[in-house]
Amino acid sequence: MSDQSSGFSWFLAGLGIGALVGVLYAPKSGRETREDLINTARDGQEYLRTRSREAATQVNTYAQQGRERMNEYVDRGRAQWDDFVKQGRDFVQEKSNKVSAAVQAGKHAYEAAASQAAPPADPQAVEAPEGQA
Repeated sequence: MSDQSSGFSWFLAGLGIGALVGVLYAPKSGRETREDLINTARDGQEYLRTRSREAATQVNTYAQQGRERMNEYVDRGRAQWDDFVKQGRDFVQEKSNKVSAAVQAGKHAYEAAASQAAPPADPQAVEAPEGQA
């Protein structure tokens, strides 16, 4: 047991001597060391602020590019939609014109056929059917 306590004592003694040597041979005083630590922390803080601003600018740039692309896609889609609507209207107009022409041709054909087979307008000129007189 005495070996353990003596080993621990030597450890504590070495720790104290190391701390004393470190303080005696330190390149800067405590105040200077604290100031260096504070300055380093401030530099780190400023670095983080700068990087945060750069990241925010980058994100805004990407968002703007995304909006521009989306607007391009929307404009392209609208143009295609307008073309489809125009084609549909043209198709309907063309078919409507054909149907109207067919109806007019049918009317003319009916009128021509009706005028050729029309009975005389004089009611006395109508002959009585056979077997009646």
